[in-house]
Order: sequence, then structure tokens, then C-alpha cells
Amino acid sequence: MAIQDFSQSLPMMLYRALDEILPKFRCIFNEFALTEQQWRILRVLWEHDKITLGRLSDLTLIPSPSLVGIVDRLIKANLIRRERSDTDRRMIFVVATEEGRNLEAKVMPRVNEIYKEIKEPFSKQQWGQLIDGLDQISHLNKKR
Repeated sequence: MAIQDFSQSLPMMLYRALDEILPKFRCIFNEFALTEQQWRILRVLWEHDKITLGRLSDLTLIPSPSLVGIVDRLIKANLIRRERSDTDRRMIFVVATEEGRNLEAKVMPRVNEIYKEIKEPFSKQQWGQLIDGLDQISHLNKKR
């Protein structure tokens, strides 16, 4: 089987897509003094009341050793807090503070506008196929 043209290889196409999309989001993150990793943490916390550090690591794709420092900085900024479990003192949850939750109302409308712009050239079916295809790729190793 012949190797396809480098510029059409999946990794290069994904890199080009990220290079097109991420700067739009980075402008928003920078405006609110957030890093991409901090954004990922907050985004997950806006969907969950509280979450363990392990699960947060899994959802944000941030390795646990790196996650601890990022969480510490978000705590220092009063956007999140740690909470011990009432039933298992070894279990620690991360929770968005009121200030962290208020940030959602400022950031998400802007993020949603970018998503609207990105989705515009796609039909609903095409967008669904794109998301499904990327999801399948991201789960290749889990199917083995």
C-alpha cells in the first residue's frame, strides 16, 4: 500500500485544523488571563458540580502531575476550590467557585459564537459525521 501525500496525511490535516481553530479560542482565553489547560478544567467544571482529580485528568487530557499545578493556580485565582469527600477523606473533588461560575457567563457566549462560525460551512449531518469520525479515531486503542 502506497503512503499517501504527506500534506494529506491525517496528522497533518489535524494539525492544520487545530492551527485554524485554536487561535480563535486563544484570543478569548488570553482576554480572561486563562491558559488552554485552565480553560479545559473550567469547561469541565461548568458541566459538573464537582469532580475528582483523576476524572478531571481523564476528561481534560491533562496528566495528573501537570494537573496539580494548574489546579493550584486556578485556586489562587479563586476560580476553583478543592473539597474533601464526606464519605472518603482520601477522595478530593474539584469545584468551581462562584467567581469561576460567573466567568462562564462571560466566556461561553464568545466560545459559542466561534463554534457557530466553525460549524457554518457544514450541514448538521456533516458536522455529526465529523464529530463521530474524530470520536472513532480517539477511541482506536480502547477497542483493542
